[in-house]
Amino acid sequence: MIMNSDLRNRAKAHHQPLMDFILYRIKELEKETGIRRTIFAACPNSISVIKAALRSAKRCDSPIKFAATLNQVDTDYGYTGLNQKEFVNTIRSESRKLNLEVPVIIAIDHGGPWLKDKHRLTNLTFNETFAEVKKSFEAAIAAGYDLIHVDPTIDINLPAGTTIPIELVAARTVELIVHTEQFRLKNGYSQISYEVGTEEVHGGLADIKTFNRFLDLLKSGLNEKGLTDVWPCFVVGKVGTDLHTTTFDPETAKKLTAAASAYGSVIKGHYTDNVTNPHDYPLSGMGAANIGPEFTECEYDGLMELEAIENKLFDKNSIPKLSLMRKTLWNEVIASGRWKKWVLAGENPSDFYTISPERQEWLIKTGCRYIWQKPEVIASRSLLYDNLQGVGIQAEDIVLSHIERAMDKYFYQFNLTGLNAIL
Repeated sequence: MIMNSDLRNRAKAHHQPLMDFILYRIKELEKETGIRRTIFAACPNSISVIKAALRSAKRCDSPIKFAATLNQVDTDYGYTGLNQKEFVNTIRSESRKLNLEVPVIIAIDHGGPWLKDKHRLTNLTFNETFAEVKKSFEAAIAAGYDLIHVDPTIDINLPAGTTIPIELVAARTVELIVHTEQFRLKNGYSQISYEVGTEEVHGGLADIKTFNRFLDLLKSGLNEKGLTDVWPCFVVGKVGTDLHTTTFDPETAKKLTAAASAYGSVIKGHYTDNVTNPHDYPLSGMGAANIGPEFTECEYDGLMELEAIENKLFDKNSIPKLSLMRKTLWNEVIASGRWKKWVLAGENPSDFYTISPERQEWLIKTGCRYIWQKPEVIASRSLLYDNLQGVGIQAEDIVLSHIERAMDKYFYQFNLTGLNAIL
């Protein structure tokens, strides 16, 4: 990456990957000022989210981390329509437009067997999905990624309700890190950071005993492979939030933070979307937090604001044709079938319209991230923007402002504003 090359050079001189070096500097600054900080990681589920994150990071003068799942960005282009190299190039291009000088960290999120929907839907064997994950890691390294979340915490071959043995999670984590390091060293790529574990139930890191057992196995496994200098900076912890809960648990976070600290890592929280107490993250010692679906909801809300304006203009005969943005989004999300992934017990996955109106709205909002790049959606958005720009309304800026407002909140609550100036 080209953003903030000075900091990258300092990290290299310190013999650390960029993310590890930033966390090291944050810890040093905490000793001087008493201020704790939590890195904000945005899940780049659309081009708009990428643009908004970079704009918000510039305004807040803070590092920004992108955590892209293999569903979003991969060798088959994912639902964003980008492969790893195109993703990095897109961020570079948008950063240049902003004259961005803050560090930008690019990462794989949840890289592991069967965590990509396509791998499950096509019933790949373990060997097949493991090989695909390794190829994805290689493509990320070659493209210039800074961090990989290694997450082999699901096995679809296990009986339903069975938790994957923590020994197997550790062994597969070691194998993936070993493969990645061998590829990186063979091809002369720079050091990268690692993240391990998961907040999901199937991850098996539900208590401190299992948590410590996993990290002990990981350390011994890496040491046996001669990777004594490789260690994850982030360990994902279950800290109270998930897909349907929004309250962060500071006490649990403090316990996990203390446990991870003994190994030289910090805790990373996932499912931070719409969290009610974001200010507690740095106070609890959280190293980082992922936010994603919340920004899809913000993007949807921005488009609905534009459509309301468009409808008024059409009634006044100020524009010739409606974009039908809302109708298009609903049609495409429903047709995609991706909403079925999020149905609750008692809801009918075969008939969307039997679900309550409130839940329908939520399923559409969160499901939009899968269909932003559908041709019909692109065409509808283009017409909507053209209609409004024709009467002097900066349509894209309005959508981005919805996303940026949510992002600014996290930069502020995580004590990140102005961090770049003192790193």
